[in-house]
Amino acid sequence: MGELRRAPHEVTRHAVLAEGRARRLSKQVKRLDRVIIRFAGDSGDGMQLTGDRFTQESAAFGNDLSTLPNFPAEIRAPQGTLPGVSSFQVHFADHDILTPGDAPDVLVAMNPAALRANLGDLPKGAAVVVDTHDFTARNLTKAGYDGNPLEDGSLAEYAVHALDLTGMTVEAVKEFGLTRKDAARAKNMFALGLLSWLYGRPTESTIAFLQKRFAKVPDIRDANITAYRAGWNFGETTETFVVSYEIKPAPMPLGTYRNITGNLALSYGLIAGSVQSGLKLFLGSYPITPASDILHELSKHKAFGVTTFQAEDEIAGIGAAIGAAFSGSLGVTTTSGPGIALKSESIGLAVMTELPLLVVDVQRGGPSTGLPTKTEQADLLQAMFGRNGEAPVPIVAPRSPGDCFDTALEAVRIAVTYRTPVMLLSDGYLANGSEPWRIPELAELPEIDPAFASQPNHQTTHGEGDSDMTAEFWPYLRDEHTLARPWAIPGTPGLEHRIGGLEKGDGHGNISYDPANHDFMVRTRAAKVERIAESLPPLEVDDPGAAVGAGAKVLVLGWGSTYGPIGAGVRRVRNAGYHVAQVHLRHLNPFPRDLGDVLKRYDKVLIPEMNLGQLAMLVRARYLVDAVGYNHVRGLPLKAAELAEAIGNLVAEAEGIEVDLNALIHATTGGDDR
Repeated sequence: MGELRRAPHEVTRHAVLAEGRARRLSKQVKRLDRVIIRFAGDSGDGMQLTGDRFTQESAAFGNDLSTLPNFPAEIRAPQGTLPGVSSFQVHFADHDILTPGDAPDVLVAMNPAALRANLGDLPKGAAVVVDTHDFTARNLTKAGYDGNPLEDGSLAEYAVHALDLTGMTVEAVKEFGLTRKDAARAKNMFALGLLSWLYGRPTESTIAFLQKRFAKVPDIRDANITAYRAGWNFGETTETFVVSYEIKPAPMPLGTYRNITGNLALSYGLIAGSVQSGLKLFLGSYPITPASDILHELSKHKAFGVTTFQAEDEIAGIGAAIGAAFSGSLGVTTTSGPGIALKSESIGLAVMTELPLLVVDVQRGGPSTGLPTKTEQADLLQAMFGRNGEAPVPIVAPRSPGDCFDTALEAVRIAVTYRTPVMLLSDGYLANGSEPWRIPELAELPEIDPAFASQPNHQTTHGEGDSDMTAEFWPYLRDEHTLARPWAIPGTPGLEHRIGGLEKGDGHGNISYDPANHDFMVRTRAAKVERIAESLPPLEVDDPGAAVGAGAKVLVLGWGSTYGPIGAGVRRVRNAGYHVAQVHLRHLNPFPRDLGDVLKRYDKVLIPEMNLGQLAMLVRARYLVDAVGYNHVRGLPLKAAELAEAIGNLVAEAEGIEVDLNALIHATTGGDDR
């Protein structure tokens, strides 16, 4: 493992460690290997900003981390009610972690509703920091409390720190002459300062952020900075906290790192695909949660030749993207599940015209408009079959926020090389969650050749001699290796052609209603998608004992954002002394060529999904494997502890042994997520 290389402006890990020790000499400092903190409050309390800043501090410090923002679905839920609670969970550690964690070690609750909404997720002994200011009779009633939980003993099994964070904030910033309402808004920065002191986070990045964010309103800027420092100083001087904590940086491979969300990584991946292919990027999109941030981000990058079009509806967005693809650009459209339903006919048009097109589906809970701010994996079958006629499309799915970059690049490669629309299935958890991401070197990125047609490709004979032959451009003559048709930019002399949604004749591309031709073209388009499998690398099978003849009998197969929970669950099972293998799929159509052979090696296959068994259905149908599903559609990521129990039960069945399920719960060594 190399030493982590940072950008020059970043605070070094050694300097931060020294600063933290110097400031906390007067109190006991306890070393921890990882912590899970959840910030929760009303949707107007700034919990997303607070969590994001704590995450950025931890990233600058060098911890590995994973986050889970959780937004209310209502834009303006009544203040102080359960539907209006917003939270941000961050898991940071001195080792490799895979998930935001199953249960918080620390809950910061800014009002009664935040406490009530999140208390059920806390283990016994968890720390609870509560802002007592809003624990009035009215707010307690709105949150569903009959009495005050801070006084009735119902929180006895938790380490509760009841503090008037709002009152202390107002007192700290009174010199700036703000109204009490405006002063109280800085309470999230007071809480951030307190937690930053408690866990030895660096302060410079947050202060610089506040200076920049509120540069045009000096009183607000100075009030937030003062509140942040007051929270830090309160932790340093109060007798309420006699112990602070140290979580050292995590060892990482050599490179330059930044914290990144899935939507941001996906946006960068699309830009990289545009650069590597030499194609201008066009995004036609209608805003929809949780995909809107991709539109917002790409609109900032006109310097890279990016054009963004905020369409009047979903159909207009994809129609414009198809038109851009026809004209020789990299056409992209982004949406969520309900938008895919509206785009389905146009996706069929892109299948028929055989144009490169990226369709990004940031999945959310459904059906219909469903759960706009919650995550789900329930669009796989829609991506596979949600069009009229035989209209297969390749499907890829990222496994983590950072992997959204690589998966977007792969989607561009497939779309451009094989002249086909490609579905990319992200989800709300990946889109909004974040993790440290190593910025790749330019030499690591693949070259993508659009190979535009430049001259006629067919000789048509009108008579008996060579003089009667005419050079023509046939838009449906195919590459013998990829089965891709040629891509000609409209207006190129000699390459005049037409395409559209009616069935085409093989080769010449004229409209054809011939039954035999339709059968041939349908099979050819399907064969082109299957041909993609020949370009895929072998699957990476994580089975530590296989090399020495002690391989597992149980395989856990996953796709998409279940990678983290599956990996954490597998670690638990292995750390408890049992054998289990893991494989994760990026390519869902076509499947990798060796998937069938891999499945045959194992007696039992478990497929965890945030749906009711869609990949399991496809695997069972394709490979006749009696796969077992592990399925939840709660709008939240799967929990590693529960998944470990399911894996353990299958291991017991496969190996005919008793599995100590309690050992799985407590098997937390070796870098396991908890």
